[in-house]
Amino acid sequence: MRRIFPRIALAAALLAGVTAVSAADLVVSAASSLTDAFQAVGKAYEAKHPGTHVVLNFAASDVLLRQIASGAPADVFASADQTAMDKAVEAKAVDAATRKNFATNRLVLIVPADGKTAISSAADLKRADVHRVAYGDPASVPVGRYTRAALEASGLWDAVSAKGVLAQNVRQSLDYVARGEVDAGFVFATDAAIMKDKVTVAAVVPTPKPISYPVAVVAGSKQAGEAKAFEDFVLSNDGQAILKTFGFLAP
Repeated sequence: MRRIFPRIALAAALLAGVTAVSAADLVVSAASSLTDAFQAVGKAYEAKHPGTHVVLNFAASDVLLRQIASGAPADVFASADQTAMDKAVEAKAVDAATRKNFATNRLVLIVPADGKTAISSAADLKRADVHRVAYGDPASVPVGRYTRAALEASGLWDAVSAKGVLAQNVRQSLDYVARGEVDAGFVFATDAAIMKDKVTVAAVVPTPKPISYPVAVVAGSKQAGEAKAFEDFVLSNDGQAILKTFGFLAP
């Protein structure tokens, strides 16, 4: 029977240092923004590889790296930015030779669909009637690092960060906006697309560096061959087609 373990339960087990997976499972630790896309990728991979169980673990990229470095079970690491993967290579947590870029994305500014504050650009966030702005914590969340870099480049960081509501991952930032708990927020375009009924994209925000997603096989994986096969599938025409349906762009 195919199975993709619930991400919350698995993440809790990993953080607690509990081995919640069997030796036959292929554990893929992926950035939160990949949740929906990689659930579909995992199912498609299992369909092509009978007997393989894909276990998906989603969290902010830096959190995933800490889990892996602490010995949590993982075979594949997919990050939402190059910084987290650079740290993984430096820590020798992944096999650097297997590192590949597999997708790109865009940073967007979103507002509640039923919001009453007229916001059409990042510059509008400086206004006195804008009180709370959600974005990922730049210290540990890729979307937060992209947000900070973009706002620093446009001279808006000080004004916006003074109103900042830090999120533990991009999906939390999305939820804050969807529930109307903040006036606006920064997420990836693919995240905004899954809640079109609750959030509106106010603007696409240029970033100094392209938003690119790297993947690599975890160092010491007991299923290195299977892990590489999963990576190859993500990069294949079939894998890329799935990612495209969720709004991801080619690497």
